[in-house]
Amino acid sequence: MARRTFFSFHYNGDIKRIGVVRNSWLTKKDREDAGFWDSSDWEEVRKDTDEAIMRWINRQLDNTSVTVVLIGKDTSNRPWVNYEIKKSIERVNGLLGIYIHQIKGLSLEITKKGNNPLNNHLIACTDDKKYRASDIYKTYDWKDDDGYTNLGNWIEAAAKRAGK
Repeated sequence: MARRTFFSFHYNGDIKRIGVVRNSWLTKKDREDAGFWDSSDWEEVRKDTDEAIMRWINRQLDNTSVTVVLIGKDTSNRPWVNYEIKKSIERVNGLLGIYIHQIKGLSLEITKKGNNPLNNHLIACTDDKKYRASDIYKTYDWKDDDGYTNLGNWIEAAAKRAGK
């Protein structure tokens, strides 16, 4: 079953890398074969007010079961990415991170591996302790872990771990 998926990312500097991941389904037989349905239409919102962007993010997360955080070199300090992670945790979406630094960018370069933004979020668990989201949710590397082949499986596993 293809999962409705929200992709969280920092646009500047990573747009080509983001496109590689989000459009990887195009070379599959169909979206079922790819294992995900990209739910977001982010191009229109980039120039809006903060309140409008928050409303847009909240609407885009509606009816999704998984959030995929695409991690470039500057992603972890981006306020909207961290808001999207926070809201995804509140919604109990399946969540996973994918390092994209080894995908070639617009000028065909790779970049430095960025910090994991899941480190920025604490989750209270049933044992009354708080854990970093990165200790709970899996993170992969698009190139080293063969994201092209495995993205659908990663999304499905994250959804199942979240009980979706």
